[in-house]
Amino acid sequence: MNIQLEATEKITESLKNDPLVKAVVLKGSLGRNEGDEHSDLDLYCFVDPEKSDEFLARRVDHLASYRPMLFHDSIFIIAPKIITVYDNLLHVDLFTVTEKTFKTTDYFTVLYDPENLLDQFKDKQHFTMSPEETEEQAFDIGWFLFQYRKAWKRGNNIWAVEALHLMMKFLTRVMLHRYAPERAQLGMKDAMRSLPEEPLNQLINILELITPEHHEQAMRKTVELLKAESSWLEKTLGDQSDAYTFMQKMIEVLDGERVTS
Repeated sequence: MNIQLEATEKITESLKNDPLVKAVVLKGSLGRNEGDEHSDLDLYCFVDPEKSDEFLARRVDHLASYRPMLFHDSIFIIAPKIITVYDNLLHVDLFTVTEKTFKTTDYFTVLYDPENLLDQFKDKQHFTMSPEETEEQAFDIGWFLFQYRKAWKRGNNIWAVEALHLMMKFLTRVMLHRYAPERAQLGMKDAMRSLPEEPLNQLINILELITPEHHEQAMRKTVELLKAESSWLEKTLGDQSDAYTFMQKMIEVLDGERVTS
């Protein structure tokens, strides 16, 4: 038995014995049956809203049912979440959700659902991006090119590299929306699996140049890519889109500028 399966079984069994728990699902790559020996566990536990605080106090006990932990930390991302790393270096995230707060931007495997709560979500699972989400991702391409230009002009090579790396996160999602829309939400984690060879190689070539010495070349290749996709971007975003207008302005400005040392 691999460690992910063992952990899933032991933690789920503990959760099933808690009367506050209404359902448990597995998301992430393992929940999609795309995982491997390096995959994390993303467990989502359904509780009633009025009992959420009571359950939150029990989470560590449930997670400890698997084996000794190196550490755990409670944060809020999407929902209350506890991050755990065990002494065998398995990483488990346990989210606490309700029927109203559960997000369907991923596929899931039901581990425990005696009341069939998950039936209402099964047809809503997806990785596509809405027009609003696409607008946001595209805007951030322009925004981090804007930030890059400031760093480039100042000769701040370290921040220039960071700005381009941040931009790539959003560029990759937009490229997935273009070429593999059914996988767009997965972003950089899924680019090598889902993008066709040509756009994938374009992104790899840009990433290889995002260094203190070569970042200007990376920027120029980014501008070339965006110019080549300009018609699709205009059609997708609309010529009245703030994201499209901002991005086109940055393409125009960066395409015509040089920095002399």
